Amino acid sequence: MLFSSIIFLFQFLPLCLLLYFLAGKRLRNLLLLMASLIFYAWGESYYVLLMLVSILVNYLCGLMIDRYRGRQAARGFLIAAIAFNVLSISVFKYANFLVDNLNIVLFQIGGGPIELAPIHLPIGISFFTFQAMSYAVDVYRRDASVQRNPLNIGLYIALFPQLIAGPIIRYHNIAVQLIRRRVRLDDLSYGIERFVVGLGKKVLIANQVAIIADQVFSFPYETLTPGVAWLGVLCYTLQIYFDFSGYSDMAIGLGRMFGFHFLENFNYPYISRSIREFWRRWHISLSSWFRDYLYIPLGGNHKGPLRTYLNLLIVFFLCGLWHGASWNFVIWGLLHGLFLVIERLGFEKILNRCWSPLRYLYVMLVVCTGWVFFRAENLSAAAHYLAAMAGLNPSLDLQQQAFVQVDFYVRLAIAAGILFSTPVVKPLRGWIEEISSTVRPKAAEALTGSIGILNTLALALLFYASVLFLAAGAYNPFIYFRF
Repeated sequence: MLFSSIIFLFQFLPLCLLLYFLAGKRLRNLLLLMASLIFYAWGESYYVLLMLVSILVNYLCGLMIDRYRGRQAARGFLIAAIAFNVLSISVFKYANFLVDNLNIVLFQIGGGPIELAPIHLPIGISFFTFQAMSYAVDVYRRDASVQRNPLNIGLYIALFPQLIAGPIIRYHNIAVQLIRRRVRLDDLSYGIERFVVGLGKKVLIANQVAIIADQVFSFPYETLTPGVAWLGVLCYTLQIYFDFSGYSDMAIGLGRMFGFHFLENFNYPYISRSIREFWRRWHISLSSWFRDYLYIPLGGNHKGPLRTYLNLLIVFFLCGLWHGASWNFVIWGLLHGLFLVIERLGFEKILNRCWSPLRYLYVMLVVCTGWVFFRAENLSAAAHYLAAMAGLNPSLDLQQQAFVQVDFYVRLAIAAGILFSTPVVKPLRGWIEEISSTVRPKAAEALTGSIGILNTLALALLFYASVLFLAAGAYNPFIYFRF
C-alpha cells in the first residue's frame, strides 16, 4: 500500500485515525502496531513474518544486553543482534548479487556455476533493519533504556508512516514518545499540512518528471543526443528528490498526526556548495546513521588523514550498497566518497574562494553524474549514457528528440521542481512576519488570518489536484522497490 494511493488516502488512513482517537491511551500503541502490520502485509503478505521475527529477536537481545550490562555477555548479545539484522538484509537483498559475482569468478577458473533462484526483496527491509540495529546499539551504549514491553518495540520497528521509505528513526529519539505522547490540534493541523505538501511533491512533480526520465532512460543510450540525455538526467534528478523528500514529508506529517515528532530528512540539498554540504542536507537520517554507527566507531577523523579517507570510502561503499545490490550503486557511493576525500585534501578551500554559482554548478555536475549510475541498469549502460551527455556517441539519432513528448504538465512540473528545490518559501514567510511585526495589532491579526485562509485554500487545491491525478490513473511509480 502506497501513501499516494486512493485506498490509503480515503480508507486506510481515515479509519486508522478514527480508531486511534477513539481508543484509550492504553490501546493506542496496540492499535497502531496492528495497523502497521496490516499496512505492510497488504503488499508483502507472508513476509510480515520476517518483520515479526525481527521484532522478537531484537527485543530479546535488548533484554539480554541490559541484563548482562557491564559483562562480556552483553557485548555478545549486541553482536548477535547486529549479526541477525545484517544476515537478514544480506540474504534477502544481496544473496543473488553475491552468487552472480561469485559465478563470474568460478567461470574464470573453470568451475561450475552456483544455482540460486531469485530471492524476493521485501519492501522497506533496508529501513527497518537499520532501525532495529540502532535499538540494540542505543541500549548497549546507554543512549536509551531497554524497552521491556514487546508491543513498543514492535511499534518502533513496524510503525507504518516511515516503514517502507524512511526516514530512518533512531530509537533514542523516539523512546519517550513510544510511552508518552499527545496529539494537540496544532500537531494534527501541522501533520495534515505536511502530508499534503509531500503528496503534492510526489504526485504533481516527481510522478510527472518520471515520465520523461523513464522514457529517455529506455532509449538505446548509444543513440541519445546530448540534449535528450541531459533532459533525462535533469528529470531524474528532480524525480528522486521530490519522490524521496515527498515521502519523507508524508511520513513526518503522518507521524505528527499520531503524536510522533520525527526529525527532518531533507534540507534543500540541491543548493549545496560542496559535496560535504550536500550530505548534510540529503537523506539526513541515513547519513547521520552511518556517521554515528559506522564512521565514528571506525575512528572517524581522529586517527590521521589517511585513516579518515579510508573510513569515508568504506562508509560510502556501504552507503551505495545499502541502496541496492548492484555495482552501479557501489560506484555511485564511491563517487561521492571520492569527492568528499578530494574536498578534504584541499579542494574545499579552493571552492570557498570561488564564485557561488560555480560552486553550485560543481555540486550539480557531481550529483547528476552520480544519478546516472543510480538510474542506469548496469555499468555499461551508465558509461554510454555519460558519453551521450558529453556528446561522444558515435551515431546520433537527431530525430529522437521528436519522440520525447514534454507536455504542458511535465513542463510545469520541471519548472516547479527547479523552483521548489530552493527555499523560496522561507524568505516569503520571513517577509510576512516582518510586516506583521511593524503594523498595528489589529492589522497584524487580519493579515495573519488572511494568510491562514489562503494557506488552507492552497492546501485544499494541492490535495484536490493530487487526487485528480491519482483517480485518473496517472503514472505513479514506487521508486523504493530497489531499496
